[in-house]
Amino acid sequence: MNEAYSGYAATLTASEAEALRKNDAVFGVYEDTVYTLHTTRTPEFLGLDVAGEGLTAGDHLDASDVIVGVLDTGIWPESKSFDDTGMPPVPKRWKGVCESGPEFPRSACNNKLIGARSFSHGYKMASGGVMNSDDVVSPRDTDGHGTHTASTVAGGHVANASLLGYASGTARGMAPRARVAAYKVCFKTGCFGSDILGGIDKAISDGVDVLSLSLGGGSAPYFRDTIAIGAFSAIEKGIFVSCSAGNSGPTRASLANTAPWIMTVGAGTLDRNFPAFAVLGNGKKFTGVSLYSGKGMGRTTRSLYYGGNGRRNGSSNLCMPGSLDSSLVKGKVVLCDRGVNARVEKGEVVKEAGGVGMILANTAASGEELVADSHLLPAVAVGMKMGDEIREYVRSAGNKATAVLSFGGTVLNVRPSPVVAAFSSRGPNMVTPQIMKPDVIGPGVNILAAWSEIAGPTGLEKDTRKTQFNIMSGTSMSCPHISGLAALLKAAHPEWSPSAIKSALMTTAYNHDNMLKPLRDATDGSLSNPWAHGAGHVDPHKALNPGLVYDISIDDYVTFLCALDYTPLHRQIIAKRPNITCSRKLADPGDLNYPSFSVLFGKSRTIRYTRELTNVGAARTLYQVHVDAPPTVGVKVRPSRLLFRSVGEKKKYTVIFIARKGKTAPTTKSAFGSLLWTSKTYQVRSPVSFTWSPAM
Repeated sequence: MNEAYSGYAATLTASEAEALRKNDAVFGVYEDTVYTLHTTRTPEFLGLDVAGEGLTAGDHLDASDVIVGVLDTGIWPESKSFDDTGMPPVPKRWKGVCESGPEFPRSACNNKLIGARSFSHGYKMASGGVMNSDDVVSPRDTDGHGTHTASTVAGGHVANASLLGYASGTARGMAPRARVAAYKVCFKTGCFGSDILGGIDKAISDGVDVLSLSLGGGSAPYFRDTIAIGAFSAIEKGIFVSCSAGNSGPTRASLANTAPWIMTVGAGTLDRNFPAFAVLGNGKKFTGVSLYSGKGMGRTTRSLYYGGNGRRNGSSNLCMPGSLDSSLVKGKVVLCDRGVNARVEKGEVVKEAGGVGMILANTAASGEELVADSHLLPAVAVGMKMGDEIREYVRSAGNKATAVLSFGGTVLNVRPSPVVAAFSSRGPNMVTPQIMKPDVIGPGVNILAAWSEIAGPTGLEKDTRKTQFNIMSGTSMSCPHISGLAALLKAAHPEWSPSAIKSALMTTAYNHDNMLKPLRDATDGSLSNPWAHGAGHVDPHKALNPGLVYDISIDDYVTFLCALDYTPLHRQIIAKRPNITCSRKLADPGDLNYPSFSVLFGKSRTIRYTRELTNVGAARTLYQVHVDAPPTVGVKVRPSRLLFRSVGEKKKYTVIFIARKGKTAPTTKSAFGSLLWTSKTYQVRSPVSFTWSPAM
C-alpha cells in the first residue's frame, strides 16, 4: 500500500510475527481487525429538489464532476439507480478501473458507475482459503448492503420504486449526478482491516472526492484503528470521509469511528411510517409497524401464545431457533420479545414452528423505537409499553388470549420527526473525550434504496423473494446520506476542504422536530442530547451557505496527535511522516479547531479553548456570540463580537469555561449547552458537552 498505510498484509505464524516485532526496522505487527457493517422520501424530508439536481428548485447543482467511493459489500450494477443515461463522459482525472471477476464483466461499469474493485486477501487469509459459498470474489454485491448505501449516496432517479408496494414513488440518491466507485471490502464473515485499507488505498490513488464507509468496530487508539489511519491519508489528499457511528445504542459510549478527521454519523427517523395493528381479544387495539406484504390474516382471530405464559423464561419468549414447541404454537399468533437474535429471524422461527403471525414486542433495551421489517409471515412490531400491556393480557387471559393482525401501508407526514433512533450509537467519545461525537445525525430508519437481486429483502436464506429496492434501518443508511450531501457541497464549493464541509454540515444542523420541539430519543421519548445527535440533524439548504466555517488543516491534525499520549512511532503510523517533532502542539486535544466543544472538568475548574472562524459568507458581516450553559458552568467568550470585512478572512476567539464551586451536578456528572454566533443572515452553532470527573 502506498497511499493509506505504510505497510503490507501477510500471513504469519506466531513465531514469525514475534520475530518481526523484534526487528528494529519494523514499526509494528498487528493482527488483522474484523469490522462489521452498520446496518425515497429522504430527499423531500431533507428539502432537496426532487425534480432537479440541486439543493433548491432552480439551482440544478451538477455534481457530475464529484466522485464518491463506497467501501461496502460491492454493487449490483444492473440496478436502474446506476443507469448512466444523460451522464457526461467520465472525468479525465479518474484513474480507477472496472475489475472483471466472477459474475462481474468490465462492461458492468458506465459513466455513472465509473469504477469497481474487490479486496479479499484479508478475508481469504482469515478463512484459511475456504470461502463462504455465498461469497463472490468480485465487485458483485450478493448481500445488498453495498448497493443500498451506494444508491443512497448517488443513485439516479428511478420512477415507481418500492419494496413490494411499500414506500412507492421516485427513488433517488442525495447527489443523483455524482459518480460512483464501488470498493468491495466486506463479505459474509465481516470486513477485514487489511481489505479496508486496500480499498482506501486504491480509492485515494483512483481519485475519489468523497469516501463513504458504513462499517466500523469498537473504540481503539487511532494508531490501531484501520479506518482512522486510512481516513487520515484520505483527508490529507482533500477527500471527505464519512463513517457510520454504529448500531450499539442506546448504550452509553458505544461509538465507532471517533477520529476527529472523520465525519461520524448517527441516525434519526423520517416523517414516513408503515403502520400495522394488533387487536386483542379484550378489544384493545395496538399500533405498531410492519413491512409484511403477503396475504394477511383478514378478520380471523387467532389464539395468542407467549413463551412462559406471560413470563420471560429463557429463549422461547425470544423466539430463538429451536425454542418453540410446534404443538403449542401451531395455528397461533406468537408474541416474541425483541433482543439477541435478528428480528426477521424470529418470524422465521415462528413460521417454521407452525405459527401464523407474530407480535414483536420491545423490551427496555429498545424502548419505544419501532423499526419496520419485511417479515415472512404477518408480523407487527410494537414498543415496550404496548408490549408490556400485551404480555400482561396474555398472563391474565391464559389460553383464552387471542389477537388479529392487520396492515396499513405507507403513511407520510408523521409527527414528531426526526426522532433519534434508539439503535444509534452514543457518546461520549472514549478514545478522545475532548472531541464530541457523533458529529450529526441523518435519516437512518426505514430507508428505501436499491438492492441486490440475489438476496431476499430480509437477507434470510429461506427468503426467496426478489426485489429491486429494499427498506433498511441503521447508521449504515444515515452515513451515505451525509456522504451524498458532502458531494453536493463539494460541487458547490470545490475550494472547500473536508473540514470546511464538515463544519458547514455541523454548524447549520437543527435541534428540533417538525413540531418545532426539541429533538427526542426514540428509546423512551425523553429529550435527546449531543451525545446522541451531535450537532443535530443535517440541513442541506443552510449548509450550502453557512456563513462561517471552522477549518482544520492536515498540520492541525498533526498537532492534535502531538497532544495525545502517543509515542513518536504511533504518530508516524497515523500521519506517515518520518520526523514529527511536535515543536508545535495543542495544550489540550480539545483545543483542535473543531466545530463542537467537549469540556472535561477534572483537576482544573477552568478550561480555555481558542477557535478560528473563516468567513465564507458575505463581506462586512458582524457576528454576536450567544451562550447557552447550565447554571453549574460559567462561560466567557473574548471577543464577544466578530466583524469580518472580507470573504476568506479569519478571526480567532477564546472561550473560557469555569466549573462553579458548589454547583457541580452530583447525579449526572454531565450537562450540555451551545455556543452560537449570529448575524442578520447567519447562525453558526456549536454544541457543548460538560463532564465532571469524580475527583472534583
